[in-house]
Amino acid sequence: MFHLNRRRFLLTSAATVAAASMVAPAFAADPILIGVPTAQSGPVGVADQADWLNGVTMAVEEINAAGGVNGRMLETRVVDIDLLTPEGTVAAFQSLTEQGVHALAHSFAIIPQPAMDVAAVTGTPYLHGNTSQASLDLFKSDPQKYRNIFQVDVAETWYGAGLVRYISDAKAAGWAPKNNRVHIVQEQIGYTQVISTATQDAIAASNGEWAVGAITDIQFPVQDWSPIIQALKEQDAGVIMIDHWVAAELASFANAYVLDPVPGALVYLQYGPSQPEFLDLAAENAEGFIWGSVIGTYADEKGAAFRAAYQAKYPGTMGMVYTGSGYDSVHILAQVWAIVDPGDFDAVGAAIKAIKYRGVCGTYTFANDSNSGTSYPNQTDDPEAGQAHLIFQVQDGAHKIIAPAAFAEAAFRPAPWM
Repeated sequence: MFHLNRRRFLLTSAATVAAASMVAPAFAADPILIGVPTAQSGPVGVADQADWLNGVTMAVEEINAAGGVNGRMLETRVVDIDLLTPEGTVAAFQSLTEQGVHALAHSFAIIPQPAMDVAAVTGTPYLHGNTSQASLDLFKSDPQKYRNIFQVDVAETWYGAGLVRYISDAKAAGWAPKNNRVHIVQEQIGYTQVISTATQDAIAASNGEWAVGAITDIQFPVQDWSPIIQALKEQDAGVIMIDHWVAAELASFANAYVLDPVPGALVYLQYGPSQPEFLDLAAENAEGFIWGSVIGTYADEKGAAFRAAYQAKYPGTMGMVYTGSGYDSVHILAQVWAIVDPGDFDAVGAAIKAIKYRGVCGTYTFANDSNSGTSYPNQTDDPEAGQAHLIFQVQDGAHKIIAPAAFAEAAFRPAPWM
């Protein structure tokens, strides 16, 4: 009797295990796929896209080393993307959605609508760092269609308003500008034009504290900065804003400017120095320039730990923006996937909409009418309620956060020409 019961037990157990292996374990072993369009060539954006992919890769490796998400490993699917054509953007995004990715994570699309439309067809959750008012306006035009698409940062308009806020705060803290004029050097693409307009609007709203001294146009690629520097010297403004985002060209400007600067002027370079090429190409000539980003990697305990780990994995000059935001975006997805089926795109989108996640670039929340981030101190007074609009200065060959005060790691230093 004992042998019969034992035999029946073994047969029953084997059948149960075999049946289970055809259902649950196979599902649990399937990887969760993240599509990462990444420009690998072209005149612009390659460094930022590589930074984002590096940050994504770090997060995936960390999460997998800790056991994945509910036992499922994360995998990336990377395809090249032509950032400068709608057809190239569509091809990259369609390639990934056809591979059945569970989410799309992209540093930025220069032409936002083709990317957003492809994601919207399947409802695939899509996190991006476009820093684009056009992306937010497109979302608002049809929130149901674009419900699962999220901009992890804010619009580029805050670059303009944020700069005026910074110089006003610096003045209140004791900096004495040589005059109240702001000379804007503006590139001609839509992104930089939006920033220039926002800067002019903020100056107009300053009630005479600041005035537009001059507006000088440039066209990418800038072959010779000499005429621009001559215009800067003739205007002799207290604040100079170079509204251009390509690191190599801003390094070229810095190399030319230090040879014949505007004495006493505060010089702000919009965003581009965040890319590694700026420090690599400008070297000691970068000293003293300030620049800003509406999202960036903090230097607090969490940010410093990420920076150290990143530099250990990727030696050399570190990008200060898309490294951290790419890393944070994967952790946002993983946190959501831990409680929601990755295959239920609408449930994932709803969970992202409701999330509050503190990453290395600040706090991410999307519970607003644009599915986008929140800027501190531009949209909230709470340092932990959004992502800080960071102002950096190059000091001793490195980028140092000098504002806002809650996240500063160094004080402003007068530049050599000041």
